[in-house]
Amino acid sequence: MRDNRAKYCVGQVVHHRLFDYRGVVVDVDPEFLGEGPWLDEMVRTRPRKDQPWYRVLVDEADAESYVAEGNLEPDDSGEPVDHPGVAAYFKEFRGGVYTRREALN
Repeated sequence: MRDNRAKYCVGQVVHHRLFDYRGVVVDVDPEFLGEGPWLDEMVRTRPRKDQPWYRVLVDEADAESYVAEGNLEPDDSGEPVDHPGVAAYFKEFRGGVYTRREALN
């Protein structure tokens, strides 16, 4: 049995190793939770499904990605992410990490 504890947390800025983009984590799944043939059709790298997967707001784009943990590494630039959705999830950026907004329910 694999250890599916996530290496990255919500609000952490990460870098995609293969496609060279930065982004901020907004959600974490303990394993691949995509539906249907999405993984086979959309993901060119065929990462394992039995590892944590992350929803990431992509820097300098109005895009979101769903990324396997093995394709990510920490981003140590200390720079914020430029994405129109950041304010919906986070209230501030401090010390290279975003602080989540308080839950409404």
